[in-house]
Amino acid sequence: MIKGFKMKLYPGQEAEYEKRHNELWPEMQDMIHEHGGKNYTIFLDRETLTLFGYIEIEDEELWAKGADTLGRRQTDAAAAVLLCSGAVAAVKAVEQFRQL
Repeated sequence: MIKGFKMKLYPGQEAEYEKRHNELWPEMQDMIHEHGGKNYTIFLDRETLTLFGYIEIEDEELWAKGADTLGRRQTDAAAAVLLCSGAVAAVKAVEQFRQL
């Protein structure tokens, strides 16, 4: 199964987002693997400052057990550089349209 999500950066915060993400990455990588995730990739559209993430998961139930913790940990670390809704960074799931 494939999951996708998007986030939006504040202007000028690309380098800070990358720094914060890199600091958290070893912990995130372990959590992703523990909950059945693989092939996790994030893309940045520099024109719109939109981050698009893609991850393959083995099992929806296993992923759900860690996804909230993982997502909260990631967005808490990057909240100052992501456009937010209240105290929670605006991370939105996106619908899979087509897969070859």
